[in-house]
Amino acid sequence: MDELVALVSSELAARANAEKAAGMAAYMKTEMPFYGVQKKGRTEVFRIMKSRFPIADAAGYRNAIEALWAQPHREEKYLAVGIAKHYTDFVTQDNFDLYRRLIVEGAWWDFVDEVAIHCVGIAYLDNQQQVGPTIEEWVDDDVMWLRRTSLISPIKHKAATDYVTLFDHCLRRAHEKEFFIRKAIGWTLREYAKTEPERVRRFLIEHRERWSGLSFREAAKHLDI
Repeated sequence: MDELVALVSSELAARANAEKAAGMAAYMKTEMPFYGVQKKGRTEVFRIMKSRFPIADAAGYRNAIEALWAQPHREEKYLAVGIAKHYTDFVTQDNFDLYRRLIVEGAWWDFVDEVAIHCVGIAYLDNQQQVGPTIEEWVDDDVMWLRRTSLISPIKHKAATDYVTLFDHCLRRAHEKEFFIRKAIGWTLREYAKTEPERVRRFLIEHRERWSGLSFREAAKHLDI
């Protein structure tokens, strides 16, 4: 893992741009340092990392994520999340403790949404019966980012969405004033409406008085309401 981290840090440093770093930090409203390497450059580094240090088992998957997550720059952490979602064979309930750590420590949408949708959400889709209790627990968690995760984790589930649970979770969090929760309700319902527009339309209308303006506008964006 030391060699992997050294490679990643070296490749990122070689692409560093101080002006872009300042802008990226300002956009993310964070004091965490950036190298100033944007998505294209990070993709190049990820490709090199994957070639030099292929991940072959669950232990290597966790170790690589944890090693990069421990580094100080945001791009190193982005690559940790990249590993987490790229190696889908290891995206399972067994790694939920790790995903929870990334969500709670990341505590901002750029980290949380990637892990929620591409790690938690994929494991949830693959095994709703086993993962469901965790999603149920997180929707009422004191940590706002875990509540957001529970809401947006089924965004890619389409026809396989457990809509009874999704609708229940949206209603249970509809009273919140937190922007990221209100946005999450609207976002997840809008995405499900691409598969079941009439079902979502009826749900929105039936509970119209419960929704914030933001949640309703987002959810109804492409619906005839």
